[in-house]
Amino acid sequence: MSSPAVRVCAVALTLAFALAGPFQLSASAQGALPAPAQQPDYPKIQLTAGRSTVLTTDFDISRIAITNPEVADAVVVQPREVLIDGKSPGTVSLIIWGGGQRIQYDVVVDAGVLALEQQLKQLFPGEDIRVSLNEEALILSGNVSSNAIMLKAAEIATLSSSKYKVINLLQLPGGTESQQVMLQVRFAEVNRSALEELGASFFVNRANWAGRVTTQQFAAPDFEEDRLVFSDFLNIFVFSRGEGIGGVLRALRQKGLFQSLAEPNLIAYNGQEASFLAGGEFPVPIVSGTTGTVSVQFKEFGIRLNFRPIIAGDVIRLKVRPEVSTLDFNNGVTLQGFRIPALTTRRAETEVELRDGQSFAIAGLLDNVSQEDGASIPILSSLPIIGPLFKSKAQRATRTELMVLITPRLVRALDPDEVPPLPTQPRQFLPAPEPVDAPTVPPAGR
Repeated sequence: MSSPAVRVCAVALTLAFALAGPFQLSASAQGALPAPAQQPDYPKIQLTAGRSTVLTTDFDISRIAITNPEVADAVVVQPREVLIDGKSPGTVSLIIWGGGQRIQYDVVVDAGVLALEQQLKQLFPGEDIRVSLNEEALILSGNVSSNAIMLKAAEIATLSSSKYKVINLLQLPGGTESQQVMLQVRFAEVNRSALEELGASFFVNRANWAGRVTTQQFAAPDFEEDRLVFSDFLNIFVFSRGEGIGGVLRALRQKGLFQSLAEPNLIAYNGQEASFLAGGEFPVPIVSGTTGTVSVQFKEFGIRLNFRPIIAGDVIRLKVRPEVSTLDFNNGVTLQGFRIPALTTRRAETEVELRDGQSFAIAGLLDNVSQEDGASIPILSSLPIIGPLFKSKAQRATRTELMVLITPRLVRALDPDEVPPLPTQPRQFLPAPEPVDAPTVPPAGR
């Protein structure tokens, strides 16, 4: 058992170190510490994915270990032979024990020549097309002689490797460095309409009797006790109060012309989709749930353009989808007091190839609507001479034509010295105010 004096000394030393805090070694002491060991260079075993090799040792193998079996796998086939299978690109460690010793190897698995690259070389002989693969993307690189080969190679790679994203880095002779496309679009719409209506209604209102002749196609007067109620006098109205005889004639010819023009410009990156909308949104009430809760969703309408450019050397491949939609209240519906309009839509979708500055037109989007309504009174409408007075008709015709003109251009960002000056006012916007003369102060003493 230790004495009380020894315990007191131990407590004093502990307090001294606690009060002194952390200490540092001297330079000589630090130099005496061993430096961190460097990673030794282990022998490398080169292997191609999908291939195998046999490793031979000088001793009987008792146990092996490999870090990632998904990159490479190893199995002992003989007491002194190990079969190594390459599975996917990467580097793993292989450790072998036996005969009282341990040996470690670095197994490097290369992708090698992929089946897709071999297929492309067979389809396009003489072209420098290389294929590399990583965990998420399949990369095409090299040089090709034409734009058609470049696009076909990308399409084959996309269809044969659906789970990988294809990055096309194939180069063309004389290709441009621009990776952005500006699309100049012009929408031109012309709407013509014509309307012709003709009909007659006759009525008699006497003290003892009343009568009316009408085809019901247009509004006619109604009899209420001893009064006549007119909801619409139409175009020509004649009534003799003394005789109680009158007539209403509907004769109308109407023409309309509507024209609209929009010129949106849009810039998109190579291979990325861009969209444009010049219009608005209208509310649509939607009834959902057992309680009849009404929620409102907004639907877009107007002039819309979606396009996706692919730059292939000096050629631009465009996938465009122009659309023009307008509100149509005539074909709308009424839901719980809300008037919901329909949409009249004209849409086109196509894919074309153009060079920088070339244009193409989507024309022929015609919409011709013709409607004719007629009504007649039997027997009376067949009478000679006066028969047409007991007939009515209405003719409507509408013609809509839409043309879309699209021009793609390769663009690049401006350098600081290329930025054009901002627009300025050529003359003074407002005249300068006239100076106000200061009041003169008479000298003192006068």
